[in-house]
Amino acid sequence: MSQSLTTEKLTLLKKKSSEARRLIIETVHHAGAGHIGGPMSATDLIVNLYFNEMKIDPENPRSNERDRFVLSKGHSAVGLYSVLALRGYCPVEELKTFDTLNSRLQAHPDMNSLPGLDMSTGSLGQGISAAVGIALGGKLQGQDFRTFCMIGDGEMQEGQVWEAADVASKYKLDNLVAILDYNKLQQFGWNGEDGKREIPVMEPEKRWEAFGWHVISIDGHNHEEITEAFIEESKVKGKPTMIIANTVKGKGVTFMENAYLWHSRIPTDEELTKAVQEIEMGV
Repeated sequence: MSQSLTTEKLTLLKKKSSEARRLIIETVHHAGAGHIGGPMSATDLIVNLYFNEMKIDPENPRSNERDRFVLSKGHSAVGLYSVLALRGYCPVEELKTFDTLNSRLQAHPDMNSLPGLDMSTGSLGQGISAAVGIALGGKLQGQDFRTFCMIGDGEMQEGQVWEAADVASKYKLDNLVAILDYNKLQQFGWNGEDGKREIPVMEPEKRWEAFGWHVISIDGHNHEEITEAFIEESKVKGKPTMIIANTVKGKGVTFMENAYLWHSRIPTDEELTKAVQEIEMGV
């Protein structure tokens, strides 16, 4: 269970978020492939999970007692890899092998390749179903680990997400915590007014509440709010929890923020230098 953040822990989390964002951009630039916008919006949430919230041990990544994490929006794998590397699951230098032949760090997570990955994901909508199964299995076996699952707001358009939501509520999976990376910008959405893109999903709080979930809305870039949300969800009994994290796509680099073209664009050398400077100045 989370404890309120000390000044030292808050400083650490902010530092790790900046380091992870820098690694995301450097890795995608080096590979010439990958996604940036989604991983950057999810960074603070994943950092908080791995450096503050989850019961894990990089030295024993398959421990039955560990908490589980499923990145349902698997195309943001480079963000998860960056945090795993910083946490000690693999060398930071290994990020340079991202998306290359025989690398453990493929474009989507492969649970059979890298210790610390609890589910192979990529086909949107399927990850949360796997998380429901993991949480239900834990319940049936009398284990007390928690299962965390991050989904994207564009991903919520998948029908399978709502089938999983219904099942989780039916079995009262209070050991399941879903996190919505609500950056409000998907790659291929619909054109809205004034040249803007329509938000992928409106009023997600009402939708998840209607499916019987406990819902918490937060600023997904504020480590104090993220931590308080985990404290609140840990006290919920008899129902799963959805944390709706309001985020900014491309967070941390001004020319990438809220720009759908940065969903998967590769930065030039000049853009890389500028982005890294911005991130380091923001520490």
